[in-house]
Amino acid sequence: MKYQAVIFDLFGTLIRNITVEEYEVVLRRMATVLSAPQDDFARLWHGTFNHRCTGILKSPEENIEYVCRELGVSAEDGRKSEAARMRYEQTIRMLIPLPGAIETLRRLRAEGYKTGLVTDCSEETPSIWNETPFAHLFGVTIFSCRVGLKKPDPRIYYLAAEGLGVMTGACLYVGDGSSNELTGASTVGMHAVLIRDPQEESGVPHRVEAETERWKGPVITSLEEVLELVK
Repeated sequence: MKYQAVIFDLFGTLIRNITVEEYEVVLRRMATVLSAPQDDFARLWHGTFNHRCTGILKSPEENIEYVCRELGVSAEDGRKSEAARMRYEQTIRMLIPLPGAIETLRRLRAEGYKTGLVTDCSEETPSIWNETPFAHLFGVTIFSCRVGLKKPDPRIYYLAAEGLGVMTGACLYVGDGSSNELTGASTVGMHAVLIRDPQEESGVPHRVEAETERWKGPVITSLEEVLELVK
């Protein structure tokens, strides 16, 4: 067996990447509900990315409180709850498996491979994770907001390998290149591969610190190809 485990990214890998336009639409709606200036709200929201993803801001409600406080906006609790609901609903809409995702995960597990997840995310994702089709398909799930680390910090990859009980060198890592994740995985000895979906929807994907265009390692265009890589 070439690998003992396959570790996946989430956004842009197992589920689609939201587009910048879709992301901004929800931020504008949130700002409107809160009676906050849209551009300033979006700017501060983007600026809290690291705080959201490492759990410093522990929920969308807390994130909204922070941004409103920084803007000097006084919104009623009901309006803040409505804005938070928009974030949760956006996440629910995103957590739909891409074609081939569930089948690939099931095949890997049936063939004896361990599967793991490492994702940079805010609390909305783990809070509804058990309601998704992915819930029972991973031996370990590493949510950055729950462990206080984000990619490409080497420790987040080691946590995944340790959780699966394997060495990093026995892991294949699959991701779309956000957060410099492929370089991070390679640094700890994992075998990283970029997944680039040629059918990705029109619009600019919302990626952060993406290394997609400068990646020199192996590239695949579908999740089903993972099954060939592990042989």
